[in-house]
Amino acid sequence: MEKKRVAIIGAGVSGLAVCKHLLERGCRPVVFEADTVIGGVWAHVPDSTALQTPRPMYQYSDFPWPETVTEVFPDHRQVTAYLEAYARHFGVLDCVRFGHRVVGMEYDGVGEEAVAAWEEWAGNGEAFGSGAGEWRLDVADAEGGVQTHKVDFVILCIGRFSGVPNIPTFPPGNGPEAFDGQVIHSMDYAKMGTKKAKEMLKGKRVTIIGYLKSAIDIAAECALVNGTDHPCTLVVRTKHWIIPDYFAWGLHISLLYLNRFAELLIHKPGEGFLLWLLATMLTPLRWLFSMFAESYYSIPMKKYDMVPDHSLFEALATCLVAIQPKDYYKRLDDGSIVLKKSKIFSFCKEGVLVEGESSPLKSDIVIFGTGFRGDQKIKDMFTSEYFRNVAVGTASTTVPLYRECIHPKIPQLAVLGYSESIANLYTAELRAKWLAHFLDGGFRLPNVTSMQKDILEWEKYMKRYADRW
Repeated sequence: MEKKRVAIIGAGVSGLAVCKHLLERGCRPVVFEADTVIGGVWAHVPDSTALQTPRPMYQYSDFPWPETVTEVFPDHRQVTAYLEAYARHFGVLDCVRFGHRVVGMEYDGVGEEAVAAWEEWAGNGEAFGSGAGEWRLDVADAEGGVQTHKVDFVILCIGRFSGVPNIPTFPPGNGPEAFDGQVIHSMDYAKMGTKKAKEMLKGKRVTIIGYLKSAIDIAAECALVNGTDHPCTLVVRTKHWIIPDYFAWGLHISLLYLNRFAELLIHKPGEGFLLWLLATMLTPLRWLFSMFAESYYSIPMKKYDMVPDHSLFEALATCLVAIQPKDYYKRLDDGSIVLKKSKIFSFCKEGVLVEGESSPLKSDIVIFGTGFRGDQKIKDMFTSEYFRNVAVGTASTTVPLYRECIHPKIPQLAVLGYSESIANLYTAELRAKWLAHFLDGGFRLPNVTSMQKDILEWEKYMKRYADRW
């Protein structure tokens, strides 16, 4: 493997991990990072953003947090420093080319019709195929110059929560164009930096669309800057579990959800009769776990009629749960943050129109905290229409990845860091180890049909517990 050309796109949590494990196996990959720093999504977040996962559950297995970091939920600066220390310690920084953005990818050497007809992944089920095909990457540097790099394997580590913002669509005349004020996405806000963001918010009437981590973090910062003189309004389309920590009634909920026993509570592919029976018999226990935790977390939410319609278990299964910023409910109590529940909204000259309000929410700035389109970001990496079409699933399916990282129809390529879990760093590291073993010739992949069948089977079970999302 040491003679193979491997490119990693992105120097975030996943990119750093897979580079480290490839280096250990004698391969020296090149890491193309569009930014000037490592850290991926952690490099540009609102100032109040901190870890959503308790620190002990968010660390590389062979690189513990420094003893100086004692917070349960370290802030983004501490997370970035930890990732930098990891990259420096294992020599990963030497592989990173900062300010280099991959603007296009093309598979060369084998025609698309032949690739589509392959029964074995990459022609023979091995990481580098038969050697007939290679990837050509068009890479733009900081000055705008574009060079083509040829590699034998590509690992996409571009994540889901950056790059392509998810902007709602509106009928003509009802979108941002109708508004006299400023409209931005949370991605634009994060890139401003703390000083510019505070200057923008100062003395302004701010409306934020959304109710997950980015939205509530920005709302907290706005409340800190403007207080009750200019309250920040959150337009909530879907209620979510916004919790203070992972303790409910003094019990850490990892004891309920995040352990080996908890795995017995859900059905999984290939579970066999005994595990199926256990999961069926223990279903009431899963319900009791949720009721126990929800009875605690819902106490402050009831005051504002913000208890979600879905269970905490479902929120954890889909990773749609957020740790509240400091003094969040205090800000709701004093009125510096105002909640407006509305399934639909539109723009007008003065601000935002929502359900149940006869007049608009008068605004100077509207910020979309509506997430990102990770699927579109993956599609945009490919030049070929064929690969763009097969790269992601339909509106009702996920990105079709075997073992959450190999696409059955795209040869000599892996995707890391797209799937979610409560402890993303752990799962990213495990898949990085698996992928490094694969690239080192440790095993062959099943045939394309078998991988596709496995993907559909896992998707069916995942939707069993999180179908609404």
